[in-house]
Amino acid sequence: MALDTKVVFAKPPAHDCDLLAVLVPQGALGDEKISDAHFGDLDRALSGLLKRVAAEEEFSGKEGQSLSLHTHEKKGATLGAYVFDRYKQEKKPLKLASVHLLAREERTGRRGGGSRARAPLAQAAELGCQIADATNLARDLVNEPAGRITPKELAGVARKVARDHKLKIEVLGRPQIERLKMDLFLGVAQGSAEEPQLVRLSYVPAGKAAARAKGVALVGKAITFDSGGLSIKTAQGMENMKTDMAGAAAIIAAMSVVAETKPPFPVDGYFGACENLPSGTAYKPGDVLVGRNGTSVEVLNTDAEGRLVLGDVLAWACEREPAAVIDLATLTGAILVALGPWMMGLFSNDDALAGEILSAADAAGEPIWRMPLPRDMEELIKSPIADLKNTGGRNGGSINAGLFLQHFVGKTPWVHLDIAGPSALDKERGYNPRGGTGAGVRLLVEWLRRRSARTAK
Repeated sequence: MALDTKVVFAKPPAHDCDLLAVLVPQGALGDEKISDAHFGDLDRALSGLLKRVAAEEEFSGKEGQSLSLHTHEKKGATLGAYVFDRYKQEKKPLKLASVHLLAREERTGRRGGGSRARAPLAQAAELGCQIADATNLARDLVNEPAGRITPKELAGVARKVARDHKLKIEVLGRPQIERLKMDLFLGVAQGSAEEPQLVRLSYVPAGKAAARAKGVALVGKAITFDSGGLSIKTAQGMENMKTDMAGAAAIIAAMSVVAETKPPFPVDGYFGACENLPSGTAYKPGDVLVGRNGTSVEVLNTDAEGRLVLGDVLAWACEREPAAVIDLATLTGAILVALGPWMMGLFSNDDALAGEILSAADAAGEPIWRMPLPRDMEELIKSPIADLKNTGGRNGGSINAGLFLQHFVGKTPWVHLDIAGPSALDKERGYNPRGGTGAGVRLLVEWLRRRSARTAK
């Protein structure tokens, strides 16, 4: 649900509202003075009550801290208001109807300068709303049952996004995927009655020079349900496997914002959607599959399927010779062991690109940590009968997966984000609800926004 959001130039004590939320940076509240202007205005209007209560409650503006105060009659938001209740008979109506972002008037000596100074704030608020709505789209897709978000339905959502935001789209079925020689992708898909779908969403900037510029590629894992295949998961291990397409959900959502921000270079979003199921036609441990780029893979575990599909899609994406390729995938349980449930792991063959993503993630508020890709661990994924095997054992599981994917990008600057932890939560945390979080959407938009600003200079 999109909230009515606008920027209002006013001081907090003079603004009539039912609930006022003030964001206070850490360090703004000292023993003797208050450096945050909004907090100071409110404290003076409340005759010092706000500062006194903050001191009593030991509120200092640390991350996660909050202070609630009734004003005793003395005269925030789209992401936090999200709820997935489509299948509930009793729905709780959202009490939050609109959001006003209070900004202080900037003084300027130039005639008409005040109104011009307001425009960037209004534009920033509009972009923030677009990003929040996109994040909630990704949340919806992750939260939907696997019986509803099938490969064809996921491709259908991408079609709608393309239609609504004037993007180009290609959706390829099994015959076309076969002609592309994506046998890794098809191997995973062959155990399901659902038709695999290969999708490319494309934003092409206006102008011949911009359209010919080197673009970037975004690739998402799109296993709409993962049973583990013949290497079947436990019943408990399958409970949350409808979320195994969270990477693709983030790509679809981010592309909707790309179309609105109009970067001066092409952006392509890719995913290969299928189910990983056991059946009489399923691929088997011991099978050898050959990917689009000619790399042969011995399958030891059919539950290490995401890297197979991603390998073929990454190889296809790199054929356009993008300046950079970023993939997002709920790839390994090992990343949760390494980094916990709230942080994504970053793997890269390019230090400069890795630095860009780390910086963008920090600005977007998405926890991230860079992981190594040591060459000497390559021997763990070498096969005696093929070029690679699809698992290197328990030790360094997320690293082995990253090393595997690296074989399909060549020399293209590449970042792999393992989002298996933060893509879905088992309980509410801050503004993130239980279930899908939309992890990666804000990071991608921020990275593209920064890259656009550098390109425009």
